[in-house]
Amino acid sequence: MVTRSFTVVLEVAEEGGFIVKCLELPVASQGETREEAIENIKEAIEGYLEVKAELFKNKAKLEKVEVFVEAPSALVG
Repeated sequence: MVTRSFTVVLEVAEEGGFIVKCLELPVASQGETREEAIENIKEAIEGYLEVKAELFKNKAKLEKVEVFVEAPSALVG
C-alpha cells in the first residue's frame, strides 16, 4: 500500500451537516459533523481507489504524468 494525499472541500449543507468533495477524484460524501464527513470521504476515496486498482490490475502498464494548470485564486483558499 502507498499513502496518498488528496484535497477535500467541506461545505455546510442547507439541511444541516456537511458535504465534502474530493478535488482530485470524482468522489463526494457527507456527514452530520465535520469529523464524520472527513471520515466518510476517506472511506469513499479508499473504496474508489480499490475499485480502480482492480480494474487496472490486468491492464497494460500505465504512464503517470503530472500536469500543472492555472486556477483562479478563489478556488485555492
